[in-house]
Amino acid sequence: MLLDSASLWYRAYYGTPDTLVSPDGTPVNAIRGYLDMTARLLGMYQPNRLVACIEGDWRPTWRVALFPEYKANRVDPEGPEGEEAEPDTLAPQIPILLDVIDAFGITVIGIDDYEADDVMASLAVQQPGPVRIVTGDRDMFQTVDDERNVAIVYLAKGLSAHELVDKGWIESRYQIPGERYGLFATFRGDPSDGLPGVRGIGEKGAAQIAKHFATAAEAIVGAEAGHPGLTPHLAKKILAGRDYLDFAPTLVACVTNLALPQVSLEIPKRPKDMKLIREMQERYGLGTSVDKLIAALKW
Repeated sequence: MLLDSASLWYRAYYGTPDTLVSPDGTPVNAIRGYLDMTARLLGMYQPNRLVACIEGDWRPTWRVALFPEYKANRVDPEGPEGEEAEPDTLAPQIPILLDVIDAFGITVIGIDDYEADDVMASLAVQQPGPVRIVTGDRDMFQTVDDERNVAIVYLAKGLSAHELVDKGWIESRYQIPGERYGLFATFRGDPSDGLPGVRGIGEKGAAQIAKHFATAAEAIVGAEAGHPGLTPHLAKKILAGRDYLDFAPTLVACVTNLALPQVSLEIPKRPKDMKLIREMQERYGLGTSVDKLIAALKW
């Protein structure tokens, strides 16, 4: 099981009461929510491997070099250059949460100049299935692989009502072949990442393209040749977007060949230091959230 940690702690932060604070007044709602969700996920899916995946860089230099506007909409205008805007009471919780995760012995992986998406995609390809990727981010749909049993635990509707995304789910939701979500997203764009897509092509047009072509290059050739699956109007838009399509597929695609650290991905069988965990539980007022995770780990 691969946890998209930033996705989880944002969801925890907004879904857990901000009245939860440590004895010294430090907010801990994101920490407690993250631990609670992790415990519930372990109970639901009973994985034998677990990795908390984090951003090495939320806005990698090589992606910005391809497209300077990439995630520019998320940059904090009042913070240090290139820093992501995030709630004032969330930022201080993240280092504490990572310390707590480490105390539990849960493997954390982040790679410099790559996003958590790239880490998860690389693990999904390089590790044997089954693999479950826990996220609220649609970008990860491109990693779905029924043959290798790679699916997305999609949290858009919350953990209790989450959906398990496989190729059939993608085909039903978007009316495209399940393995072509990345191509579909390239043409459609993603405002949350500052990606415009191809001008004038929305979800319907992107789906029509993905039905008939496997790559952006094939779609361009089809547009030039007057492919019957494309209206003249849609073909014109594809050809007008060739400059964007020169780099967009690389920008949108998750990296799957990262050199990952050779570390154990196994669920920790025993606490690294239960005394330290209990000290953190008391110091930060983590209460039953720690107890639930201990129970889920079957310690």
